[in-house]
Amino acid sequence: MTETTTQTVLALAEALIGAPSVTPAAGLVFDRLEAMLRPLGFAVHRALSGQAPDGPVENLFAIRQGPEGSRHFAFAGHVDVVPPGEGWTTAPFAPEVRGELLYGRGAVDMKGAIAAMVAAVADVPADAGTLSFIITGDEEGPARHGTVALIEHMRKRGAVPDLCLVGEPTSVNRLGDTMKIGRRGSINVWLEVEGREGHVAYPHLADNPITRLVAMLAELKAMPLDDGTDWFQASNLEITDVTVGNPATNVIPSRATARLSIRFNDTHRGQELAERVEGIAAKHGGTARPVISGEAFLTPPGAFSALIAEAVEAETGLVPEASTSGGTSDARFLKDVCPVIEFGLCNATMHKRDEAVALVDLEALVRIYARVAQAALAPD
Repeated sequence: MTETTTQTVLALAEALIGAPSVTPAAGLVFDRLEAMLRPLGFAVHRALSGQAPDGPVENLFAIRQGPEGSRHFAFAGHVDVVPPGEGWTTAPFAPEVRGELLYGRGAVDMKGAIAAMVAAVADVPADAGTLSFIITGDEEGPARHGTVALIEHMRKRGAVPDLCLVGEPTSVNRLGDTMKIGRRGSINVWLEVEGREGHVAYPHLADNPITRLVAMLAELKAMPLDDGTDWFQASNLEITDVTVGNPATNVIPSRATARLSIRFNDTHRGQELAERVEGIAAKHGGTARPVISGEAFLTPPGAFSALIAEAVEAETGLVPEASTSGGTSDARFLKDVCPVIEFGLCNATMHKRDEAVALVDLEALVRIYARVAQAALAPD
């Protein structure tokens, strides 16, 4: 990488970090990204999707068309960030280089990666093939109006990519040690049991919903799931909230609620798990309201993962582990249109105070992304 390219990726990252974009994001951060892409020959489409309270969300699809019949490779990611919180050494949206690190909210998750993508495509010849950017402002929030809307747009214009790389921060200890070839699915369930209030000294005149809720939760927690697979850890069900809100010590309450989360591998489907939970809830006289955030998916190891591994090894000397660990990402939507793999920066400081990226990692990521793009566009 030349010194000019190094300065470029730093400037790009600083420009994106300097545009506050707490989810749902819109406006300035997209203005800056569009200004970066248009001079590189990209046609940029921007649109708002959704209404309050989860929107409106701005999304961006940019495409640089290659020769007719050439392959189409996409970079995907998000410019929205989680709220910065208090206690930062410097202002979270005022990027600052201190020592060998660039600080600011989004430096790792994932404005730094998007800056590296932009810097990388500048080195990819226009006649190599079609390149695109799939960028949402709704990944860190409910994710209802982001990548899903972008996929619909791509399908309408016949611009579905052959392969897609999501720039989530997948590396754990060193840049290049991990890539994600799949993710577990996610379902959250809100549980409710209605009872009949009464005096604790006269329980026969009341119906305690807590008793039934506790029994329901015990059966749900004991519900057999699986022991994991070759590529996925075992599915797990966790109780995340129990609420009664009863201020009195001598009153049996009329209502009790709880919430649980299931992270599941590809031996299950979300609807099947939802129905099992609903059945157990009904057995105990309660109700369940499931919300499926995404299904489990796997991009089986093959040519695409090998291509990324070769690019990473060439620049870092590491062969990345193919993993399905962690939470969810927008890859859960993109897997419906083409093979998708995630690879990006070290995730140690994401969502934390003083989030920061190492400058050498940012520079290396540009080179990796450029290698991946050119290899992905190469004819079979």
